[in-house]
Formats: sequence, structure tokens, C-alpha cells
Amino acid sequence: MMSRRTRIYVAGPYTRPDPAANTNRAIEVGNRLWDAGYAPFIPHLTHLWHLVTPKPYEEWLELDIEWLRACDALLRFPGESSGADKEIVFARQNNIPVYFTEAKLFAAELARRDA
Repeated sequence: MMSRRTRIYVAGPYTRPDPAANTNRAIEVGNRLWDAGYAPFIPHLTHLWHLVTPKPYEEWLELDIEWLRACDALLRFPGESSGADKEIVFARQNNIPVYFTEAKLFAAELARRDA
């Protein structure tokens, strides 16, 4: 039986300065996480959904929080983002570990596996 990959919520800027560029950056982060053995959740991928069926900003944040609840950790990549900052607050209030670099996430995961 395969073990479950650790689910990582990828948090970072979306709206500023450019949603498409920020989505691309989030995908790059998520791809590195996947290659390292994690299961990334990239909320930025709703970018396409929003282009097809726009929804208010708060609805997207609500959806993001629902997925964050299911994740084992949050990885916050750099850049100004009030939404990602709110996700950090939620994660901390719900005992979901928050990391600001991939290296710290990887080190924490190795320590957890060795414990």
C-alpha cells in the first residue's frame, strides 16, 4: 500500500502585480513540491475558473480556506498578499504548520519522518 503524500497548501500573491505571472510562479513552486514527493494544492489554479466564471474575491478566499483545512502544512512564497496573510492566520489558528521556504518545509518533514 502506498503511503499518503503530505498535502501542502501553496500560498502567495495572486492579484498583484499580475495574476497570470503569479499563477505561473505558484505552479513552479507546486511542481517542485510534487517532484520532492509532496501533494501540493495550488489555489492560484482557480485563475482559469475565474476567467470562465468570475466570482467575488471573498468567495475565492472561502474556497481556499476549505482546501487549507485539508492540508498538512502551508508554504508561503514571497510577495505582498492580504489573502495569503489571512491564510497564514487561519493555518496558525488551526495548528497547520506554516513554512516560508521550501528548505525549512523539507527539513521539518525529514525530522517528522525520523521521529
